[in-house]
Amino acid sequence: MKLPLFYYDHPILRQKALLVTEVTDEIRQLIRDMEETMDAAASIGISANQVGKLLSVCLVRYPIEDEYGNYSRAPTKVYINPKLSNPTKQTWVHDEGCLSIPKLYVDVERPVGITVVALDENGNEFTEQLTGWAARVLMHENDHLNGKLFIDRLTKKQRNQIDPALRAIDKKYNR
Repeated sequence: MKLPLFYYDHPILRQKALLVTEVTDEIRQLIRDMEETMDAAASIGISANQVGKLLSVCLVRYPIEDEYGNYSRAPTKVYINPKLSNPTKQTWVHDEGCLSIPKLYVDVERPVGITVVALDENGNEFTEQLTGWAARVLMHENDHLNGKLFIDRLTKKQRNQIDPALRAIDKKYNR
């Protein structure tokens, strides 16, 4: 079932998600619903608090670039209680957008790679070393789980430039 999205300046987006203590049928249903919501929005990632659930669950479907510069999407990957570590010293800047901040894209600097330890949809722990798009998308979604938005990573100048757009989003979706 497609779930309603929560938009910029809704308080739930600024709250830290709670750890999932057990992967139950309800959690697996939430994952299916989040994937349907992500599909409906043609998104590459979604976190549970974006659909009103304060649980440490996110899904990503990062872009894959072929040798001709064409992009497709990887299969959906589920991360429950992700713990990120070992960010690379090397960073890269690329524009980011967000389901909760529609139609706004801004350059954000992030590490090129990270390590993640998480649970899958069956409650099995796994560890991955991610680089490039896979790392960027997961870092973006993990920020959500920690009550942060990509706009929190902007310079003061960047933030001032987008403040009118943020106020318009808040007015359109939350008032």
